[in-house]
Amino acid sequence: MLYTIDNLVEAEVIKRPSKNIKTPYVADIIYGETEYLAHTPALGCCGLADVGATVLVAPSKNKKSKCDYTVYLSKFTDNIHPNKHILVGIHPKLAEYLVESALKQNLLSKLPNIRSYRRETVIKVENMVDSRFDFSGIDENGCPFLLEIKNVPLADYEDIYAKDRKNKDYSQRKYDSKVAYFPDGYRKKAKEPISPRALKHIEELGKIKQMSKTRCLLGFVIQRTDVEYFQTSIIDPIYKEAVKKSHNLGVEIFAMVVNWDDNGCAHFVCDDLPVRI
Repeated sequence: MLYTIDNLVEAEVIKRPSKNIKTPYVADIIYGETEYLAHTPALGCCGLADVGATVLVAPSKNKKSKCDYTVYLSKFTDNIHPNKHILVGIHPKLAEYLVESALKQNLLSKLPNIRSYRRETVIKVENMVDSRFDFSGIDENGCPFLLEIKNVPLADYEDIYAKDRKNKDYSQRKYDSKVAYFPDGYRKKAKEPISPRALKHIEELGKIKQMSKTRCLLGFVIQRTDVEYFQTSIIDPIYKEAVKKSHNLGVEIFAMVVNWDDNGCAHFVCDDLPVRI
């Protein structure tokens, strides 16, 4: 077991943004017969935390927050297999907690028996690098490493634009044959990167790898088990090309799969899901 979220309850998203607070990071949810405010750090997460979604929430830990709850997991039901459902971890910070637990339990095959690590390391090199990376440390051979983590809540039978998926027939596909992909989400223009921050991270990992002996790693955390492989999404060709370029420079890439159970416990499944860059 990697991580546990206490005091989870099931709720339904009825409006996002909330009718009372217009930031997209706050939604109205209904739990029991009462409406509450909930923090949605993953925004709508392409429907997983938007109107009509069934989500698992826990009481807010921020006493100053106007939100009663925070959304952590989404209960996903596949239209092709309506009798099955899984829980998907959608809170972005969960990925970091899960990887930290995996490091402590010596579960990551690319970083076994590390000597030390720390969270959130800022690296600055004038005119080249200026970022905060999720983890830094020393591996078993005494080599320094940097590790950046990206949460991957999305998967489907094919990584294509939503408008193209409408005309596809996936009725013969197995439930667990989906492709997990990153990134996806809102952007003002189709030719812009979906996540400028994610793009900056991978580009700078490539630069660091070029000018030092530091091991640079990018880990994608897939918080669902209905997947067959991971790939950088064709929806964002800028990010896809940047990952490919940095990988060719020596950045190590892996995909870790996590299974959430109904008790709010996350279990390590593997860290070698096939990756298609």
